Amino acid sequence: MRTLAMHISNGIIDGPVAAVFAAFALAALTLCVLRGRRDLDDRLAPMAGLVAAFIFAVQMLNFPIFTAGVSGHLLGGALAAMLVGPWVGALCVAVVLVVQALVFGDGGVAMLGLNITNMALLGTAAAYLLIAVLLRVLPRTRAGLAVTAFVSALVSVVVASQGFVLEYWLGGTTDLGGNLAGLAGTMAGVHLLIGIGEGLITATTVLTVAKVRPDLVYALRARRPVAPAAAVPVAGGVR
Repeated sequence: MRTLAMHISNGIIDGPVAAVFAAFALAALTLCVLRGRRDLDDRLAPMAGLVAAFIFAVQMLNFPIFTAGVSGHLLGGALAAMLVGPWVGALCVAVVLVVQALVFGDGGVAMLGLNITNMALLGTAAAYLLIAVLLRVLPRTRAGLAVTAFVSALVSVVVASQGFVLEYWLGGTTDLGGNLAGLAGTMAGVHLLIGIGEGLITATTVLTVAKVRPDLVYALRARRPVAPAAAVPVAGGVR
């Protein structure tokens, strides 16, 4: 059960590896702050607060994965990427993870760098890359937006789980007896099921926002070239 948790507890990964990923997470979040400031405007700033609050609230609600004997909850990377973009989205998820670790003890404080790397950075990045691709090939309809949200959320959860596998390979405190592939398969299988739940929540939320205020969905803000105005014929000096 402990090795299946996305919120890594203290002692699961050794100190040196945790320190390396803490430094990596800090550097990546600094970049997110610098790049995210370019995106912030009157719409995005309050939306970022709402997204962080929503992710925090929904993460408190677990849904059971009966076939795996565990439960899962929203990670939020894909949802944040779609609504506020990858840079601000990663910051929103990171803030939620910090509050959960410090206030609720969900994930070890010493493991914050690992948890932020997996869920805030890897998950959000994987989701946004898929979003950028899918929105180019799928029609910009409600169905296309729903498929984009669902697929990106599902994949982001699985990618985040494999980040844990890499970290455990580098510094896991329990010997797996060379069965790293078994751990990777188990994590992928469990989080594939969790990803289905995440995909449904993400698609429902994004569609709801897009129906009411499509201008608040970051992923839909792609600028389209404006067609030039048609020339007006001139006759006798009069338009």
